[in-house]
Amino acid sequence: MLYYSLVFLVVALIAGVLGFGGIAGAAAGIAKILFFVFLILLVLSVVAGAFRKV
Repeated sequence: MLYYSLVFLVVALIAGVLGFGGIAGAAAGIAKILFFVFLILLVLSVVAGAFRKV
């Protein structure tokens, strides 16, 4: 999921440089959403792993 977030970020940067503002904004929004979903899943995984060892 982090990979897809980085892919959308690169797409947003390239689209922004080329002047496609709408596409850049949409790709950046998708990248932000995927990044936060990744962070939430990471925290849940770490917490579950901590409880599993006890």
